[in-house]
Amino acid sequence: MSRKRTNGHPGDTHTFDLFDDTAAEMREQREQREPSEPTPTAATEQVSAYLALSDTAELLALCERWVARGWLRDLDRALVRFFAMEAPDAPPLLLLGAALASHQLGRGHVCLDLNATLSAPDFALSLPPEGDDLTDPPPLPSQVLAPLTLADWQAALNHPLLASDGPGNTPLVVSNNGNTTKLYLRRYWQYEQTLHQEIAHRLEAMNADGESALLPDALTILFDNTGTLDWQKTACALAARNRFGIITGGPGTGKTTTVVRLLALLQTLQLAAPDDQPLRIRLAAPTGKAAARLNESIAGQVNNLPIDQLEQLLTNRVMSEDETRRSATKTRSLHPVNKQFEERFNTVSSSAIAIPTEVTTLHRLLGAHPDTRHFRHNAANPLALDVLVIDEASMVDIEMMTAVLRALPAQAQLVLLGDKDQLASVEAGAVLGDLCRRAEAAHYTPETAQWLEHATGQPLPPDYIDAQGQPLDQAITMLRVSHRFNEHSGIGQLAQAINQPSHNHRPEEKHQAVNQVLRHGYPDLHHLTLTDDAALDKLVIHGSPDKFINGGEGRTDHNGAPIAPPTGYRHYLNVLNAQRPRGESFEESADAYNDWADALLSAYSHFQLLCALRKGPWGVEGLNLRIAKTLRHEKLLYGSDFTLEKGWYEGRPVLVTQNDYGLKLMNGDIGITLAVPDPRTPGKTLLRVAFPTSDPEKPIRWVLPSRLHAVETVFAMTVHKSQGSEFKHTALLLPPTINPILTRELVYTGITRARDWLTLIEAKRGVMNEAVTREVMRVSGLEGI
Repeated sequence: MSRKRTNGHPGDTHTFDLFDDTAAEMREQREQREPSEPTPTAATEQVSAYLALSDTAELLALCERWVARGWLRDLDRALVRFFAMEAPDAPPLLLLGAALASHQLGRGHVCLDLNATLSAPDFALSLPPEGDDLTDPPPLPSQVLAPLTLADWQAALNHPLLASDGPGNTPLVVSNNGNTTKLYLRRYWQYEQTLHQEIAHRLEAMNADGESALLPDALTILFDNTGTLDWQKTACALAARNRFGIITGGPGTGKTTTVVRLLALLQTLQLAAPDDQPLRIRLAAPTGKAAARLNESIAGQVNNLPIDQLEQLLTNRVMSEDETRRSATKTRSLHPVNKQFEERFNTVSSSAIAIPTEVTTLHRLLGAHPDTRHFRHNAANPLALDVLVIDEASMVDIEMMTAVLRALPAQAQLVLLGDKDQLASVEAGAVLGDLCRRAEAAHYTPETAQWLEHATGQPLPPDYIDAQGQPLDQAITMLRVSHRFNEHSGIGQLAQAINQPSHNHRPEEKHQAVNQVLRHGYPDLHHLTLTDDAALDKLVIHGSPDKFINGGEGRTDHNGAPIAPPTGYRHYLNVLNAQRPRGESFEESADAYNDWADALLSAYSHFQLLCALRKGPWGVEGLNLRIAKTLRHEKLLYGSDFTLEKGWYEGRPVLVTQNDYGLKLMNGDIGITLAVPDPRTPGKTLLRVAFPTSDPEKPIRWVLPSRLHAVETVFAMTVHKSQGSEFKHTALLLPPTINPILTRELVYTGITRARDWLTLIEAKRGVMNEAVTREVMRVSGLEGI
């Protein structure tokens, strides 16, 4: 039995002696077996799995089988084949690591964690993927990696052409940190390095505005003294002090309110400085839908700012400074000083404390070049701004966040807004979650605590003070008081129970907390366990208001306004028919049709079914067709089975899945398909899809269905796609079997899309408990800033 390797570094044989010996033995047994001799399937698969660790041809064959099964992407296979061709001596374990690192990128991980992969291969790699029934499967990762040790894999990564420990131009980067080894594709390793450097640089450079003597007075104007710790006030103070800041918090904690006051504060402090012009402020969000929501929220908040008081504060400060200067010169008639005061006073008096209300997408802000990864704005052509605020930052992936930081001027200030507990971006990375890992306990240093008390007049509780606090901790504020969900809200209590940490990792504690909320009888929460199809059909049609206390009647919001009872999809379809313009020309009665579409889009937002999966009967693909047929049975929709599954019909709600700059539609936009009069044929109609816009002159964008190439029906929407949205009545459906996608973050994100009513649906009892104790563990190295 030979001990010579055929696929590795010449002379480097000792690490793989065991693999080579066993693999050769298996190969001999397989070759000696008679062709007619029956081959046990499990034994054959185990031989193939074992050989893949030491033989490149066997590894490539295994990759082919995984790709054919849908376990790997064509891209992953192509990468491995390219490496094998360019470096014929590359160890199969190195090629396998490259394939899995690429696979992990497709799942949102920045790199491959070798330790976690070896500890639980199938779970760490989410293989088999959702929907695989495991009929005649190829070898599982757990079978392939069973005999492998970390030392074996680490040794195989030592290849000068393909992998290095950082600097250089190898396509792979190996990062060893203590007992953890991570394998990166170089581009993503570089993204992490850039983020580390850019954020650290901004944390080192204090913002001059944060040391302004005007800061305490301005904060006093912007925030009422309630006698309790105001985290919004704390957030504004810390953000004014740093060139990089994060404001995180759950739904209803006032993130938008805080950032509007922050911008007013920054603009006030800027105008108080001699010879300074107003700040150039830009607002952005990762998707068009999120940008539109922020635009609406900020427009409403700006009108409530105490602008007059801030401007009076500025005027008084300028006059006081001039009086001090004149006293210092011991004369009141020195012309240059008076002239300087006059110019300064006129500048302040004529400078409005301007707060922008226009919000753009990050792609538009950076100037995305179509069909490329490149942007017009970069380090060589930075953005023309002084302050950038990014909302829904949890949705921003590592590549986009790196592009933003590269395009920021060195002196510019970046503020991230978002909920750290929400699902991370669809693409690779969980930047906000990684940066906010310590936000719960704050970790402010005694120096920061003392500065905050001076600036805000609020002492911090001792629990939030840590002498070992890191620089990043001093730039993060977590808003902790929800103004939307109080102690009487089941939605808020459920969100809190899901997010509470389990002591000593005991899942039963979280199960008990969650079940206590579900059994309590909160007026805005209904827990449904499916026993037949009728309950789900009734919910999507009517909203099942009878399942809520008093049929959903009698509730009011925090302003005392009545809350309408929960509804289902019948509501928007009734609006479609009841408010349709009658006998009017589409072209000549644009306002009437725009009003109709606007009312319909508003009605549609009253109810949304969310689910975890895309495929199968419990995913959007199966549920959308099922719901369409249910609504057709109720004579609310019309069309054949084929039309409902693959065609266009009136009432069809659609979700845009890719940015379309030509049509001015962004990923996440929702439109409704409507029949309007055909101007060419009296009595006939044409289908148009109505999308809302932020333009008051043209509030609705009407689009031909034939021009929409990246849309899907959206009676059911994945939780991932729902990020940045809210619905009056949200129904979250959990499938009957546990799945890697089902995590605490997914459940939390789903339930917090509900504004007034939540129906939590379990296709099988107990899935909820399983899901909330499993957390998304996006692998990255973005820590220790």
